[in-house]
Amino acid sequence: MSSSDLPRIAVLGGTGFIGRTILGVLDERGHHLLTIARKQPAEPLPGEFARLDLTHDAPAELAALLAEHRIDVVINAAGGMWGLTDEQMVGANVGMVGKVLEALRSMPAAPRLVHLGTVHEYGLCPIGVSLGEDSEPKPSMVYGQLKLRATELIKDAVRAEGLDAVVLRLGNVVGAGQPGHSLLGVMAGKLAAAQAAGTTAELALQPLTAQRDFVDLLDTVDAVVAAIPHTPGSPAVLNVGLGKASSARELVEMLIEVSGVPVEITEVPAPDGSGPETEWQQLDISAAGKALGWQPERSLRSAVASLWSAAAGGGAESAR
Repeated sequence: MSSSDLPRIAVLGGTGFIGRTILGVLDERGHHLLTIARKQPAEPLPGEFARLDLTHDAPAELAALLAEHRIDVVINAAGGMWGLTDEQMVGANVGMVGKVLEALRSMPAAPRLVHLGTVHEYGLCPIGVSLGEDSEPKPSMVYGQLKLRATELIKDAVRAEGLDAVVLRLGNVVGAGQPGHSLLGVMAGKLAAAQAAGTTAELALQPLTAQRDFVDLLDTVDAVVAAIPHTPGSPAVLNVGLGKASSARELVEMLIEVSGVPVEITEVPAPDGSGPETEWQQLDISAAGKALGWQPERSLRSAVASLWSAAAGGGAESAR
């Protein structure tokens, strides 16, 4: 297929952790790309860039951009949690999606929408249970509650208006470029600093025994790419994860091992109100396999090795 035959794609939030990798993969495939974000990044991105504040600017401006670039598919990797007040999170996660939907409604031929949701929309479940798309969402975090509201807006538009859209509920994504404020990002930063200084890394670790569904960044992007074509009869919501629960402590220990940096670990108790150590989240990913022909192919060790390689400046080898 020539590049002229490929869908023309706009990525909202293409300057972020997942968005950048989506752009890189699609650029390699030859797609015409348009990144739409509030701030232009210091490092150039593939394709074209348009500055637009999706939480404040008028939906008509977004619709005009999409029409000007003859966009076929919009991938929404925008949103926010870290460093935002609850009010700001409403705008970044619900208000923004409302404006995207308004823009698409105004277009004579609306592009397909691939929206990145989150496992936090579900909340927790009993140990050993896998969360399917029909599981009752009971989000405990404000972020999960807001992302669920955004998903419901999209589902309503699909059901009532025939919008061509899918929500991918992502597990806890791990890979190169991990945000520095995340647990693994913080640990990788401390290990990289110790490596650069030739010292022992001093790490204070909580029990971290809660079980979560972690998934490799590149596997996640593969699922996003698989969701680009319209699939008749596909569900409006699909889970994307490893389909296996692991503890954050396992991943931190894996990161330490992959880094090869000597460490001194101080065990600290979990903070009050952090919840029981038996917290559990695991996704049932069978529906994505049927609808998209997708399944995860990479190990968590591969994901952690990629994270470390990027944090250490590319000096670490990746592991499968």
